[in-house]
Amino acid sequence: MSIATDPKLGLIDGPVHPRLAPLNRAQGWYGWAGYAAPSLLDTVEFEYFALRNQAALFDVSPLHKYRITGPDAARVLNRLVTRDATKIPLHRVGYAIWCDEEGMVIDDGTLFHLGAEDWRLCCQEPMLTWLLDAAWGFDVDILDESRKIAGLALQGPTAYAVLRAAGLDLGHLRPFDLAEVEPGLMISRTGFTGDLGYELWTAWGDALPLWDRLWQAGENLGLRAIGYEAVNIARIEAGFMVAGVDFQPAHATERLHRGHTPIELGLGPMVDFTKGHFNGRRALLAAKHRSLLMRLDVEGFKPAQGALVYHAKRREVGHVTSGVWSPTAKRNIALAHVRMPMAAQHPSNLWAEIYTLEEGQWDRRMARLTPVKSAFFRSPRARATPPGNT
Repeated sequence: MSIATDPKLGLIDGPVHPRLAPLNRAQGWYGWAGYAAPSLLDTVEFEYFALRNQAALFDVSPLHKYRITGPDAARVLNRLVTRDATKIPLHRVGYAIWCDEEGMVIDDGTLFHLGAEDWRLCCQEPMLTWLLDAAWGFDVDILDESRKIAGLALQGPTAYAVLRAAGLDLGHLRPFDLAEVEPGLMISRTGFTGDLGYELWTAWGDALPLWDRLWQAGENLGLRAIGYEAVNIARIEAGFMVAGVDFQPAHATERLHRGHTPIELGLGPMVDFTKGHFNGRRALLAAKHRSLLMRLDVEGFKPAQGALVYHAKRREVGHVTSGVWSPTAKRNIALAHVRMPMAAQHPSNLWAEIYTLEEGQWDRRMARLTPVKSAFFRSPRARATPPGNT
């Protein structure tokens, strides 16, 4: 495995960087776990509509990936995460969160049940030392696969058609299924866009030929490479949160009380108090929750990213963590932390204080916020089985 670095950014090149660099006409790079990842390749509009109307390819190799194997693998995971990992069937993927002893969320991620005693955890934050601590005294092996396993996210309405054109007919895969379709190539029907999507996992050195295979197959199916900005719009539309944006990982905060419990993040169903002990269980049973992460429609069309939230236009009760105009839903949408009890007792009288810079002058607007229970956008394709090819 060879590792190159960008002298300008001081970042490591990912496994498909030789293909991404020539496509990056915007020269939009950012640092993701030490790698040079594209924030923008062309224009965000071009990439977003390719994702929503055709198919898009996004490199997710910088994700941290950990292999948990051995007789006690499931016990270790159940000690770590808040859900009952033993209920994730073989060859399935499950969403998971884990907390510190105070019940504050450290990170979220996906658990891949690969074999009877074989699991993989993919997440945003580095977790090796935390996993090793959780595994103390158990018959289990923890392996950091972050630079051994590469990942490509293929998302959008024609994603299935691209896979089939590449000789990978996965019409039998249900949402959150995974399968080793060829030696060394695992595909899961997962994604971060709220649409039909797949994630392809292979050895780091095999990612480049896999990219070329998909790229050739998608030539007449509208396949485009995209950067994070387009993915970010799609994940907000789907109502998904991001560590470091919509919540601060508890082990990375520098100030007291900046963490959030799963209940405050709207993830109460992900906490199973009946399965036995897990990190943070006692604290969560006794917790008094201070705020709630809410999905909100925003009056008008000006994105509310970073806006303060007020009750009755007077009392400041929270802030917007993610906000964008949704081109597909045709709605101004946001995720916001709102303090209790306002989030529960007065959700219909919340307002965002939005500042906009227009022609060199700042304008202040108060926009009404309307709570939304479900995702802002969720395509029926995301749940359909078989997915079809359109």
